[in-house]
Amino acid sequence: MIEKKRDGGEFTQEEIRFIIDSTLDGDLPDHQLSALLMAIYFQQMSAQETAELTEEMMLSGEVIDLSHIAKPKIDKYSTGGVGDKTSLVLVPLAMAAGVVVPMMCGNEHDYIINTLTKLSAVPGFKDELSIDDFVKQLEKIGGAIVKQDKDLAPADAKYYAMRKATGTIPSLPLITGSVLSKKLAEGSEGLVIDVKWGNGSFIKDLEQAKQLARSMTRVGRSMKRRCVALVTDMNQPLGDTVGTALELKEAIQLLKGEGPEDLQELVLKLGMEIVRLAGVAGSTLSAKQTVQRHLTDGSALEKLKDLISAQGGDTSYIDNPEKFGEAKHIRKLPAPKRGYVHTINAAMIARGVHILGAGPSGGKGKTAGKIDYAVGVSEIRKVGTQVKQGEPLMMIHYNDESKLEQALEYFKSAYRLAPKRPTPPPLVVERVA
Repeated sequence: MIEKKRDGGEFTQEEIRFIIDSTLDGDLPDHQLSALLMAIYFQQMSAQETAELTEEMMLSGEVIDLSHIAKPKIDKYSTGGVGDKTSLVLVPLAMAAGVVVPMMCGNEHDYIINTLTKLSAVPGFKDELSIDDFVKQLEKIGGAIVKQDKDLAPADAKYYAMRKATGTIPSLPLITGSVLSKKLAEGSEGLVIDVKWGNGSFIKDLEQAKQLARSMTRVGRSMKRRCVALVTDMNQPLGDTVGTALELKEAIQLLKGEGPEDLQELVLKLGMEIVRLAGVAGSTLSAKQTVQRHLTDGSALEKLKDLISAQGGDTSYIDNPEKFGEAKHIRKLPAPKRGYVHTINAAMIARGVHILGAGPSGGKGKTAGKIDYAVGVSEIRKVGTQVKQGEPLMMIHYNDESKLEQALEYFKSAYRLAPKRPTPPPLVVERVA
């Protein structure tokens, strides 16, 4: 079978099932699995093969049945981006609009801080629920954001670890199978996907992002699920902050109808797709009004508190965001010369923030996985902004002087200034349905 794929052949459904079964039974040794993944990486898979792979991976473990919940069940997935706190806003927003959101978060690529890490800045918040408790919470309040359950799509966990070790993460059929098998096993009837492209995403190429959006919507449809994908720009951080508590504060701002323009635009566009897919709003206009109403009347903010409270978190932090601890030091990153912000490497900023301690550290013993919730960057100057020499390009929030020196190298390298004003790229490049 490795030879068949190596030479460009197409697998039958029986062969794909055999591969998945052999993986789960432990009959497929690692060296053959890695050769198989590499062959798929180079030779690709047809739409039919990708759909069959997705279905077999979904059926490799438990599939949650939410059919007894009458409301529409729609989830949202993002390929991961720097400063992307849209899930923190969209889940409660959809809940307020009468949509049930069964969100389980899987692995992110290395330097991206995922939604659960941001929520863990709220004292007491629990990110793990049993499948039974997950379903009960969906019945009761209409939403949950939890860690991926290991009983869902277990074949994917093996493949993901091997893809990470063999450099095959960017394979479009494997990404499609990985994401959709898990999302559809959660019981979603539909999925809104945000495919990020650019220097802050693992998909650097716009054409590849468009292909992934098409692959995911096509496979979703073939599995009788409603699917819409937006291809969005990740060539600069989203919003004004990157960190954990800093991003959570920005999400709370958004749930009060405020916040940075780019983030407001993306929340509006993705939110409209969710309510339309759910059938809660028919026309584009009514979808837009539904989203705007729930963001400004406080109902979406209340739903965030319901969700945090249901998962053991202290909601007083949502009412009083100043309760999140501040970093001991805040200093500016000065512009080295006068000009316009021409490009920002979002990945460099993310790596710098990670060094400051905002992501789980790889330490041993007591320091293992320790996160400093107060650190990060704020007031990020975006592409197209004019700055004078010495003016701040962003504010750095840090607690540890020694980490700052290392992080500064990344922050300084992230910005490129030029004498002419560039045209900022559009935030939403394409809609695929």
